[in-house]
Parts: sequence; structure tokens; C-alpha cells
Amino acid sequence: MLALISSCSVSLPRFWAFRSALAAAAVVFMSAPTLAQQTAPPMLQPDTMAARVAACTACHGAQGRAGADGYYPRLAGKPQDYLYHQLLNFRDGRRQYRPMTHLLAGLPDDYLREMAAYFSEQHVPYPAPVRADVSAATLEAGRRLAKEGDAARGLPACASCHGAALSGMLPAIPGLLGLPRDYIGAQIGSWKNGLRRAAAPDCMADISHKLTPNDIGALAAWLSSQPVVEPYVPDAANSVRLPAECGSQTQR
Repeated sequence: MLALISSCSVSLPRFWAFRSALAAAAVVFMSAPTLAQQTAPPMLQPDTMAARVAACTACHGAQGRAGADGYYPRLAGKPQDYLYHQLLNFRDGRRQYRPMTHLLAGLPDDYLREMAAYFSEQHVPYPAPVRADVSAATLEAGRRLAKEGDAARGLPACASCHGAALSGMLPAIPGLLGLPRDYIGAQIGSWKNGLRRAAAPDCMADISHKLTPNDIGALAAWLSSQPVVEPYVPDAANSVRLPAECGSQTQR
């Protein structure tokens, strides 16, 4: 008992010093949110959509302008319905990428629509393209597939759905320019291998099955090498007659 009392007596000054430090830390902690609100950039103000989608922009770049690693695609300015459908597809398992599925699990449809609306309204400059280090013949093969297609194989041109400027078409067809080469190739490959699906009839799945690995490489090289000419916005809905029925255009 004497030893215990002695120990407590010796520790008392340290206790009061620790208590004072803890109280000071509590004051700083309680005032920290106010200080953070005063110094945070406007786009990260609490209770804004920009702040809520910070988990998205950590990979897809500020305002969804694209990731710096050349894989995560641009979200900014894409058609709202296209973005909404992709969020649904990730959440519901039609697209296979576990981090996205985990991030979206349990989020209701209306909230996904809000997220899609936010990114569709972001308009930030596109970086200059990086010319793919491939032969001129490969680039020309990619250009032909994108602009003319291959009637002998039943392949419509990319432009016949994605617009003459390849800027997409409302409500849900995205633009194809300003995307990283690796991303384009990976997504066509995912459709071809069944890792990416869309609402039936899945026109992109049908097209991807007709593309050879050389076709995919040529398309990815040519598309990623093209500059984006502003204004780069989707064409109006039904501005052209699609060569195939696409469920994504009627999905709600």
C-alpha cells in the first residue's frame, strides 16, 4: 500500500501535465473543423458534391479530368446517362472492377444519378494527345475502323454511333477521344472477354467479338493519338440512325 501511495504521489505532477496537454489538444481538435472550412479549397467545402466524390477524383483526377497513370479515364463532360449507367453496371456486377464495386455498394439509384450529373457538368481542358509509337500502317488501320468500319465483317464505323467528331451522342453514348490508349484497349478487351457488359441488346459486346487483337490495338492507338477539338460535346439524341440497336440508349 505504501508503495502504491508513493507511486501515485510521484506520478501526480506528470498526471496534471498530461491532463493540461490533453485539454489543449481537445481545444485544437474541436476548433479544427472550423479552421479546415476556412482554409479548404472551395471545391472541397463540406456537404458539397465535390467533397462527396473525393473518393472518385482520387483516381479519376480533379473534376474527373482523368487519372495521371494513363488508365483511369476521364469522367468530366461525359453524357450524364452514360456515367449513370456505368455506376449502375459497376454496382450491380455488369462491369468487373472490385474497387469500384466496393465503393458503390449500397448506394441508391438517385444518388448515383447525382454523381453522374456532377461529372457531366464538369468542363475542363483536354491535354494534348500522345502519339502512339506504332507504324503508320497501324494508325491507318485504326482510322479506317473508326471512320469507315469494315462492311465485309459486319463492323460499323465507330463514328456511326459515336458521332462524326467521335464526341458521343445523347443520351448515353460517350466520346472516344481524350482517353488513354491502354484504357481503350482494355475496355474493348473486357467486352470481348465478358468482363464488361451493358444493358441488352449489348451492341458493344457484339462489335467487340468481331474485332481481332490487331484491330483493337490499331483502334486504341489511333483514337488515343487524335486531338480534341473544342467544343467537344455529344451530338443531339437521335441525330443519326444507329446501325444496331443499343440497350444503353434506352436504359433508364
